[in-house]
Amino acid sequence: MTLASRRAALAGAAALLLAPNLARAQAGDQAQVAAAVEALSQAMIAVDRPKLEALTSPALSYGHSAGRIENKAQFIAYLESRASAFRRIELSEQTIGLTSDEAIVRHLFTGETVDPAGKVTPVRIGVLQVWTKDGGSWRLLARQAYRL
Repeated sequence: MTLASRRAALAGAAALLLAPNLARAQAGDQAQVAAAVEALSQAMIAVDRPKLEALTSPALSYGHSAGRIENKAQFIAYLESRASAFRRIELSEQTIGLTSDEAIVRHLFTGETVDPAGKVTPVRIGVLQVWTKDGGSWRLLARQAYRL
C-alpha cells in the first residue's frame, strides 16, 4: 500500500467516524436556525426592537417582494412605524440548508398586515433568507421576498 492510498484510507475511516457527529451538529444547527426564524417572525409581530436587533446582522440586506431594499436600521424603523404592521405570520414548506456558519432558509410566508387606518391586507409570498452564525448566535444577513 502506498503512502497516498494509506492517507486516503485513513481519511475515509476518519470521515466515517466523524459523520454521525457531523450529522448531529448539523441537526442541532438546523434546529437553532429554525428557532431563530420563528423568533424573528414573533419579534416582527410584536415589534420587539431588542429581539430584532439581536436576530439581525449589522450588514442586513432586507428585500421586499415589491422591490424595496432596506438595511438593518431601515428594516427596524419601518416595523416601528407600524405603517404596515403584521397581525399574523405563518411559515410553511420551510427548508434549511447549512454550509459551515451559513444557513439558507426558504419558506412560504403567509399572514396579514394592518395599516394605521385599520385596513387589513393578506400576504402570501416566497422568501429566501441567509443566516450567519455570529458569536454562537444565528443572525439574519439577507432576506429576499418574491411574489408568487
